[in-house]
Amino acid sequence: MTKDKLLLITFLVWLVTGCTNPAPVGINIIPQPEQQIPAKGYFTFNESTTIRIENQEQEPVARLLADLFTTSAGFNPIINANSSQTATITFSTNTALAEENYKLEITPSHISIEAADNRGFFYAVQSIRQLLPPAIESKTPAEGIQWNIPAVSLQDGPRFPYRGLLLDVSRCFIPKENVIKIIDYMSMLKLNKLHLHLVDDNGWRLEIKKYPRLTEAGAWRVEREKDFSQRKNAKAGEPTPVGGFYTQEDMKEIIAYAGARQVEIIPEIEMPAHTNSALAAFPELACPVVKDPIRVIPGMGGHGAEIVYCAGNDKVFSFLQDVLDEVMALFPSRYINLGGDEASKRYWKICPLCQARMKAEGFTDIEELQGYFMGRMAGYVKSKGREVIGWDELTNSKIPDDAIILGWQGLGTAGYKAGQMGHRFIMTPARVLYLIRYQGPQWFEPRTYFGNNTLENVYKYEPVQPEWDPEVAKKLIGVQGCMWTEFCSSADDVEYLLFPRLAAVGEIAWSGKDRKDWPGFLKRLDILTQHYDYLGVNYARSMFNLDHLVTGSNDTLKVALTCIRPDMEVRYTTDGSKPQAASTLYQDSLIVTGDLTIKAATFMNGEQKGKTLTLPLHWNKATARPVTNGNEQSYRLTNGLRGSDKQSDFEWSGWYGKDASFTIDLGKTDSFDKVTIGCMTNYGMGAHLPKQIILSVSDDNQTFTRIAERSFTPEQIFREGIRIEDQFFDNLKASGRYLRVDLKNPGKCPEDHTRPGQGSWVYIDEVIIK
Repeated sequence: MTKDKLLLITFLVWLVTGCTNPAPVGINIIPQPEQQIPAKGYFTFNESTTIRIENQEQEPVARLLADLFTTSAGFNPIINANSSQTATITFSTNTALAEENYKLEITPSHISIEAADNRGFFYAVQSIRQLLPPAIESKTPAEGIQWNIPAVSLQDGPRFPYRGLLLDVSRCFIPKENVIKIIDYMSMLKLNKLHLHLVDDNGWRLEIKKYPRLTEAGAWRVEREKDFSQRKNAKAGEPTPVGGFYTQEDMKEIIAYAGARQVEIIPEIEMPAHTNSALAAFPELACPVVKDPIRVIPGMGGHGAEIVYCAGNDKVFSFLQDVLDEVMALFPSRYINLGGDEASKRYWKICPLCQARMKAEGFTDIEELQGYFMGRMAGYVKSKGREVIGWDELTNSKIPDDAIILGWQGLGTAGYKAGQMGHRFIMTPARVLYLIRYQGPQWFEPRTYFGNNTLENVYKYEPVQPEWDPEVAKKLIGVQGCMWTEFCSSADDVEYLLFPRLAAVGEIAWSGKDRKDWPGFLKRLDILTQHYDYLGVNYARSMFNLDHLVTGSNDTLKVALTCIRPDMEVRYTTDGSKPQAASTLYQDSLIVTGDLTIKAATFMNGEQKGKTLTLPLHWNKATARPVTNGNEQSYRLTNGLRGSDKQSDFEWSGWYGKDASFTIDLGKTDSFDKVTIGCMTNYGMGAHLPKQIILSVSDDNQTFTRIAERSFTPEQIFREGIRIEDQFFDNLKASGRYLRVDLKNPGKCPEDHTRPGQGSWVYIDEVIIK
């Protein structure tokens, strides 16, 4: 059957059934297959099921299919390579199919799998795995289940050849057994590249036999109970109990497991920055002007993170070549990632060796020195028959020949820039595909940073932008989700942030943009997460939680509740009781004119799905009054709702590196005695008390009279920790229609801060006037 005929039949089936969901009922596969035609009936796996393969090369993939049934079903389909023997499942090579493509024909009596290579056969098996009852993943015998899969005809293949996941094992070491689990779960989604971030300031994670000190010293850091952004650097003599590394035998096991599941492990050996773990072991590889002791960094590192390899020292290049020799001998991957991102030039600018290198090479711009560094190491990797990947900072100077660029900053536009320069590129924009960001309403999530990348944000991301030149777009070889682990302390934390968002990454990478269907994806995801339940995956249920928006106008508050899932009912109460399936159905924004506590949650088929959202709304003279001369978030200052201790939870109004002023219009001249200004400290994120708060009143919004002020010392401002620090102004005996609040920014963070020399944020929540 030709592809055109198959498409025509699919369209006719759609017309007859009136289907609005491109995934037929019962065909719950992620990522969405390219073409699918449902048929009548089911194929049933049982003790009589047999699998016929053509050759021994197909046996490992067939074995993966057969082994699915060992524990949960209590039988194993027999595999044979006898072409004359009948079988209920057949593997057939079809060289007319493209790489990784497959055809899957399921009838009540037979399953036919066609592919050009083992990758295609493997992906067909993953589709069968998802079509099976989720109990197929059970770690104990599952009783009373018919192992049926729906009859269907599938023809499928990937949109992009590179479908990746970055796993940062440096910031939080992830044990071998957990990496293997992640490989299993990602391959189920037809992702085929695991980019292992093995090296960073926070730990060197791979045994290098020529340099054992890399793991003896570089794989371990001091214990710090605070989260990543709050952690201070190690002091002399402190023990370093936190860390771990993979022996080369460990890594061989990981690589073999991944290879059997069609996943290519891509090692990243960072340079010239993010290398304190190496320099802690070999400080002589830093610039000689560095006088501070170099240690593995437990957190952000302050100025310590500005220490990088010396670009003028030839011993650095010899060392890195030795390391890469062992890496390339260990990893069969065609790709080697050399990093190249976020390299401070602080020491290069004053290092005599680096300056001599620049003079000898005729460089006038310090960025050219990084281009030299990366070009020299990339040339070495290329000389060994491998290809180089690097981060998009490589576009700041001469990009190494044939290097593949990861577009990460913002929306990844520097990746496209590399494409315009003739380089292949991969899209992994931080604003969408960095999975360290919050995946749901922040009131319910463990602390991380940098805002939200929800399941819906990830799913609806389209890597090819409409304004792109079609010829440049051809240079895009794929997409990658990045799981950075700064705010993780265990493998469970990593799983929680990865899943189920990784399913959305898989669909972006495999399925065409014309197959995007958010409601249909959610239905398929609900089946996939049932597989995860049996597998014991610690996946997040954030997609069921409610977001809120409370705004004030004309002395009333409007409360809007939303969920990224359109198939949820929202039920709420206002009497303090927990919402139930029979509670009032939320249909439109709620109008509030006085103190009220709203409790709400999502429900499906009478079952509560999300956590209960509690919104205690409290009234004062400023509530629901307009705020002028502030910023676009200033409505949060008078919306009657206090924020959490997460400054990015959409209840705080923030100003970075500058003074701020805003005015609240009380609507009429009124007297008041007390003003509370809600302030926030998050030391690690550079959020601190203002240097000064000034309160002034006016009747005409022109002439203001100062009624109170308060100043803070640097010791008060730059205290460590995370806390809400309300500032109370009492006994004001003031009167006026307008209250103006002036905030003086505290200036740059001090030298002993985790963000030395960086600007400060001032965050203000509710202004309460009584």
